[in-house]
Amino acid sequence: MVVFQPVYQLINWITHTGANLALIVVGGVLVARFVQWAGGRITERIDAQYQHGDALVRSEAAKHRHSVAQVITWVVITLVWIVVILRVLDVLNLPIGSLVAPATVLGAALGFGAQRVVQDILAGFFIITERQYGFGDTVRLAIVGASEDAEGVIEDVTLRVTRMRNSDGEVITVPNGQIVKATNLSKDWARAVVDVPVPSTVDINKVNEVLHQVCIDAYTDRSLKRLLLDEPTVMGIEKLGVDETSVRLVARTLPGKQFQVGRALRVRIATATRRQGIVVSPDVQTQKIDEEHET
Repeated sequence: MVVFQPVYQLINWITHTGANLALIVVGGVLVARFVQWAGGRITERIDAQYQHGDALVRSEAAKHRHSVAQVITWVVITLVWIVVILRVLDVLNLPIGSLVAPATVLGAALGFGAQRVVQDILAGFFIITERQYGFGDTVRLAIVGASEDAEGVIEDVTLRVTRMRNSDGEVITVPNGQIVKATNLSKDWARAVVDVPVPSTVDINKVNEVLHQVCIDAYTDRSLKRLLLDEPTVMGIEKLGVDETSVRLVARTLPGKQFQVGRALRVRIATATRRQGIVVSPDVQTQKIDEEHET
């Protein structure tokens, strides 16, 4: 009987304590999966409303809701696993009170090494609450220690990191605490600025007339008008040189569409000036100036 006592104890532990532990862990996994599924459905619904809507670009409210849904999902899953760990400790009869002192020492030790993580989480909290940028925004980020800014479309914003995809299809992950400045290229509205360099001998009044007609034609074009908030404007002479004069044209566009509009305007300007016999310098400069929001 003494020989089988350990076996009985093992069976008893498995049928009681082990079963409770298994139920708690499995329940935690199921709840976490459900929260993740629910969060995914919510974000999909937000995206579906955007894709089937009349707007050509994601609204600021939709961007914010998408980011908040992702963060809430992440926080709820974290809380679920914290509760699971506490329940496991309780089932194993490990006194949580006795773990306070070691946990304090361990927390202090980890605190020195986790300062950057805390900094990332705090920065992410303010990025989301202040709506600096969100899912679907085109942003340019200045990062500590990086020689070049990171630019791309935001794919995910959490409390700790920001994930973005650049024009080459590369995914860039940036810790939120390392972001020095964030330039949002698709906030509310954007502006495409085209500088047209022409020889100084050309009649500027004629150039202005040609560019003004380009603005009218661009705004009446169905495919281009839906990207414009109002008719493009000829601002006049921007630079004076010995052999060259630069005339500026400005177009206010929907957020994120300034690049497409700028390319379309360059094509129209080149075609219109060539028809009128106006020689445009080969290095036509196009700038994209946006409503910038900096952190």
